[in-house]
Amino acid sequence: MPVLHPTGRRGRLWTLLGCSLFGAAIASLSPAFAADSCAGRPDALGTSRTLVVDPREHPRIGTMQYSETLPLRDREVVLTFDDGPLPRYTNQVLDILAAECVKATFFVVGRMAHAYPDGLRRMRDAGHSIGTHSQNHPLSFHRMSVEQAKQEVDAGIASTAAVLGDRAALSPFFRIPGLLRAQAVESYLAEQGLQAWSADFPADDWRPITAAQVFQIAMQRLEAKGKGIVLLHDIQPRTVGALPAFLRELKAKGYRVVHVVAASPDRPKTATEPSQWRLHPVSDQVAKSRWPAIPNFVYAETSSMPAPAVTDSDLHDGQLVLPATPRSRRVAQGEVPLPQAAPWPRQWSLLAPDDAKTELPVPARELFQVRSRSQANMEVLTPLPRRAELPAPVRAELDPATRQLTLDGGGLRRRLFAPVAQVYPRSDIVAR
Repeated sequence: MPVLHPTGRRGRLWTLLGCSLFGAAIASLSPAFAADSCAGRPDALGTSRTLVVDPREHPRIGTMQYSETLPLRDREVVLTFDDGPLPRYTNQVLDILAAECVKATFFVVGRMAHAYPDGLRRMRDAGHSIGTHSQNHPLSFHRMSVEQAKQEVDAGIASTAAVLGDRAALSPFFRIPGLLRAQAVESYLAEQGLQAWSADFPADDWRPITAAQVFQIAMQRLEAKGKGIVLLHDIQPRTVGALPAFLRELKAKGYRVVHVVAASPDRPKTATEPSQWRLHPVSDQVAKSRWPAIPNFVYAETSSMPAPAVTDSDLHDGQLVLPATPRSRRVAQGEVPLPQAAPWPRQWSLLAPDDAKTELPVPARELFQVRSRSQANMEVLTPLPRRAELPAPVRAELDPATRQLTLDGGGLRRRLFAPVAQVYPRSDIVAR
């Protein structure tokens, strides 16, 4: 809602009247004059400058979907509103913008313009740019045939122009409903001289969230981008609730609002460079390669630095050993090419001195002989059958513990081996 000016009710009325009557004329004036349009409102955000674009040179803008966007400077914002007019909320949006002397771009739906013509005329009288948003806002542009898309685009323009009474009052700007783009639709828009607008970031005000959340999302995404086109809706109550705080925060953080209009014979386009149509153009002062830059070393007394000696090089008799000349003949089918002879390491001819011995000493035979014993001590383990009974002479020689284990071995369900001093024939062992 409008805010009372310190000069009283009369000052407020004069301010609103001036913004509404002369808004359209300001759009065609120089950026310096546009910046002074709110000279009577030092606390208002205002419109910093007017950007004039040629839709035929840049037919698609908005980094949400396209590689190009408007040539904005850092901390510049373009306000766009979709789906209106809807008097209950659109009029409040227009009041808020007028109170801050801010110009925006509205993408209106044809049948909404036909149903609420007064709201559309109020947009025009306030000096805002008016683009179109199809006739019925179908969320199927990406599935439509070319003829169906043409009908929606043309009907929306015809309905809006009929309410305004002049086709020239419309800006050649078009936003596809739901941003559901299709190449055939974009080609048709370009053929008609219409600039397809996407956005750089949305505020999600069509979602069931609060006005405070809309404000928070819009500021977070704007600060992440640094500049750009913001997508809003003038038919949502949460947008009306978030817009005053959003505009105040823009001013508090040093952001500036830019008004966009189309070029015409009496209004030349704003001079720009191709790189400015990128959201974050690559600076000429920044290396484009990811490799680290080579430092610039400054040498002191370079003339006195020692030069390498020939003996420090890998030479043979003062000359480099060059590789053999590669063969020029072609490899026959099925033949495996052999590698070329490598020059490194070089083959040195080793000459033996005159007094060198020609025969090497032969090792003695004793060095390879292994001394071994003729007989080796062996301990024999004789397996005992389960519950076997040893002869009396053997049992007498065993200690009591071993004898007990031998007799009770069957109860443990394992075979025990009793060490004996000599091997007894198996016939001496009587199984029980």
